[in-house]
Amino acid sequence: MTSEPTIVTPLDPSGEDPFGWLEEVDGGEALAWVRARNEEAHASVGSDPVFAKIEAQILEVLDSDDQVPEVSRLGEHLYNFWRDADHERGIWRRTTPESYRTEDPDWELLLDLDALAAEEDESWVWHGASMLRPEPGEPWRKVLIDLSPGGSDADVTREFDLVTKAFVSPADGGFTRAVEQGGAKGALSWCGPDAVYVFTDFGPGSLTPSGYPRIVKLWRRGTPFEDAAVVYEGTDEDMYISARHIHTPGFERDLVSRSIAFYKSETYVATDPGTPEQTLTKLDIPDSAEAGFHREWLVIELREEWTVAGTTYAAGSLLATDAERFLAGERDLTVLFEPTAKTSLAGATWTRNHLVLNVFEDVKNRLHVLTPSPSGEWARSAFPATDPVAAVGTRAVDAVESDEVWVVTSGYLTPATYGLTEIGAETIEPLKSAPAWFDTDGLRAEQRFATSVDSTRIPYFIVGAEAALAGNGRPAPTLLYGYGGFEIPMTPGYSAGVGRSWLSEGGVYVVANIRGGGEYGPAWHQAALKENRHKAYEDFAAVARHLAETGVTDAQHLGIQGGSNGGLLTGNMLTLYPELFGAVVIQVPLLDMKRYSHLLAGASWMAEYGDPDVPEEWEFIKTFSPYHLLDGARTYPPVLLTTSTKDDRVHPGHARKMAALLAATGKDVTYYENIEGGHGGAANNAQSAHLSAFAWTFLRERLGLID
Repeated sequence: MTSEPTIVTPLDPSGEDPFGWLEEVDGGEALAWVRARNEEAHASVGSDPVFAKIEAQILEVLDSDDQVPEVSRLGEHLYNFWRDADHERGIWRRTTPESYRTEDPDWELLLDLDALAAEEDESWVWHGASMLRPEPGEPWRKVLIDLSPGGSDADVTREFDLVTKAFVSPADGGFTRAVEQGGAKGALSWCGPDAVYVFTDFGPGSLTPSGYPRIVKLWRRGTPFEDAAVVYEGTDEDMYISARHIHTPGFERDLVSRSIAFYKSETYVATDPGTPEQTLTKLDIPDSAEAGFHREWLVIELREEWTVAGTTYAAGSLLATDAERFLAGERDLTVLFEPTAKTSLAGATWTRNHLVLNVFEDVKNRLHVLTPSPSGEWARSAFPATDPVAAVGTRAVDAVESDEVWVVTSGYLTPATYGLTEIGAETIEPLKSAPAWFDTDGLRAEQRFATSVDSTRIPYFIVGAEAALAGNGRPAPTLLYGYGGFEIPMTPGYSAGVGRSWLSEGGVYVVANIRGGGEYGPAWHQAALKENRHKAYEDFAAVARHLAETGVTDAQHLGIQGGSNGGLLTGNMLTLYPELFGAVVIQVPLLDMKRYSHLLAGASWMAEYGDPDVPEEWEFIKTFSPYHLLDGARTYPPVLLTTSTKDDRVHPGHARKMAALLAATGKDVTYYENIEGGHGGAANNAQSAHLSAFAWTFLRERLGLID
């Protein structure tokens, strides 16, 4: 083993990293260290009798046959991927719409991942399936299935035949992206019945600094993989290159996407792709904007203000125009949505003839229907009413042929409901509802607001017993959760784990909508980028203080939890505001911000955090690098750190090194690393339940929530 280093904190980022050897993901010494820490975690937190109880409670939920099977409709069938106690890795199956409406649908098995994993001696994890729309009158048959070894982002793709219910072997002309079965980041994408776009690891020099594809090719059936024709090749500094074909009859298009960085990309319309006659026409929109095609329409979502043809459009707006006229040079744009101080665009879903807008109003969903006319006018109409305090998601059943919409609602105290409606209908037909896994009697969920140091109003959701929320009793054990990055909003949702492991035992649960997220559109996100990152942490601290000021809890009974960018958040709350918390859970985190851009996909996040190799940018990045902020002389609350060996997005070295540093400076730290699972942390239900039990048991022990 590596000899014990002499630790001087805060660490000098220009000096030798005392725990750099833990970055060797599969290194012998590193894995021996991991195994030792895992044994310690099981001997401490894992030996608490409540651990087994919580693990069993959560696994019961995950393995339950009463879960709502979420489906996608393709042709005459509804498709679903399902895990339960008898199918650890899962099965892919289908049924009919009529059967789905019954209490016990008749499912047709298409692929058993457990059987496949056993047959091939590989820990396959489902990453999804992409079907090719057939010609009219033909059956749905051709599928591209993505499988990951162990749950990593890197995966393989194999063609599957829905008629024979078997993979199509390469010898029979089947498309396969294997990269020696270890997989790669990338994909195959249907371009037609006998052609696919392929963007993957083609060998040395074919990947970006983030480990994503730099080249996209067109591969025709029956030709060698190495003969695939280059469609587009990005630069050494790009983030991701991909392509796709829009299969809508009469409106077919080929699109190439060049992701330069997060929030910066270019879209090209390709004609005759993969041939000597190929041309690429770049969409003349801001690099920060997102474009989408539907039939004759082009919609553009703005992240920044845009002035074109003498008109200025606000950041966060959604614009529409005739696609062909726009490509020909016309700039006749219609504003479909423009944000206000309290509203932002949460999403938009096309059906055959309509566009459903999902709008946030103070982080609460409101739905609207827009209908274009041949003249270019857009009519507005109502969407059937939904629960005003629950999160609502919409998805077209079949945007090519139907005006039906799936509607999923879920609240902190309301189990998910899966419904169906058709544009123009007055109601939503409930199809499936998840069971209630915990007693909500006496519990209340509400929205509150804290004030950050710069006077910005920060919303948060709080759930718990009415007496605790009123602040008229003893401080309640409280868990504060947050993310605050990448324009991702935190919205209400039913969690049986939170309910059974925390709320039912008297705990209070809080979700903070801090800057950096997408709750109020791109401006809310951009307010906490790079040199302004501190605002996200100030917002989170403001919510923590507000919980104490209103009598809900106090520092001794307040715990925090976050993963990925949320792990960076909780890592910074630990090092910047340790006096506010009684326990900290940090999951699959970024923590060493001096090294992050050199580890796995880290280079792709420099638009969010900055470039630590640029001295001026390191000056502000170092203010939110927990690995370099930790001071052995300070007192910190107990910490639980978890990650996955198979996480090939956020390097497990971040969590490993922080745990080692905390231990070396005599702090109370518990560390657990799952061997499988990728960035999600777990590859199956049992692993998910095990990881969750660590977090809930740790929090209950440290915050005084005991049986």
